[in-house]
Amino acid sequence: MKQRRPSAKRHGSETKADAGKRVTLARALSKLGYCSRTQAEKLIADGRVSVGGRRTTDLSRRVDIEADRIAVDGVTVTAEAKIYLMLNKPRGLVTTREDPEGRLTVYSCLGDADARFLSPVGRLDKASEGLLLFTNDTVLAQRLLDPETHLGKIYHVQVDGIFDDAAAARMMEGVSEGGEQLAARVQRLRSGERNSWVEVELQEGRNRQIRRMLDVLGFECLRLVRVSIGEIELGDLPKGAVRPLTETEIEYLRRRTALEA
Repeated sequence: MKQRRPSAKRHGSETKADAGKRVTLARALSKLGYCSRTQAEKLIADGRVSVGGRRTTDLSRRVDIEADRIAVDGVTVTAEAKIYLMLNKPRGLVTTREDPEGRLTVYSCLGDADARFLSPVGRLDKASEGLLLFTNDTVLAQRLLDPETHLGKIYHVQVDGIFDDAAAARMMEGVSEGGEQLAARVQRLRSGERNSWVEVELQEGRNRQIRRMLDVLGFECLRLVRVSIGEIELGDLPKGAVRPLTETEIEYLRRRTALEA
C-alpha cells in the first residue's frame, strides 16, 4: 500500500500559500472589522483574545482568518459585512463618535445605520461641511488616508473679499507659516461685490489647512464645503443625509488604493 507523504504542516512549517494567508492577530481583528489595529493590540495585551479556545497575549502571533477561530471575551469574531456610506455633513457637528463637551457629532446623522464599527475616513472640522465617508473596512480607510495614495479632495470655499489670480498662485506656491502648506489647484469660481467662491484641491489635507492658508493671505473663510474625494462626488445629496456608496464607487476606491475590486 502506498504511504501518504507527510505534509509540511506536520513538521511544524508552512507552505508558501499558507504563509501568505496568515497575518498578525491584531491585523486579523482589524480586517474582520471588529476594531482598529491599535484597539486590537490592547485587547490582546489585556488577555481578552483567544485563538482556537486558548487565550494569548502574544502580539506577534499570526493567524489564518479563514481557518482559526478568534474570540474576544469568549465571543467568536466573524467578518462584519462591509459598509460604505457617504454623509453630507452639516455645519456645527464634530467628527467624532463622542464629544466630552456634549456637542452633536456626525454620528447623529447616521440614523438606522449600524454604526458600532463605522468610522469616518478623515475629518471635517466643526465649521466645515460636505462629503464625509464612513466605513468599517479598516484596510481601505487606512489606504485612503495614506498620502501616497494621492487621492485629491476638492473644496468649494467662500471667502470674505475679492479673490484674485495672485492669491490663487500664492496658495499653489505654498505658504510656510505653521509648516509648509500648498494647494494642488486653486480656481476662482465666481465673485460678488464683497466675497468670492473658490475651488481648492488638496492632495494631502492637514488640520484646518485651507483656513490657515487663507488667513495668511488675509482672507476670512466664510464657508468650506468638501464636494469630492477623487471621483466620488457629493452631488445633490441633501444636507445631513446619508447614502450607501454604489458598487462602482466602491470599486473605484479599491482600485485607486491598489486593493482588489
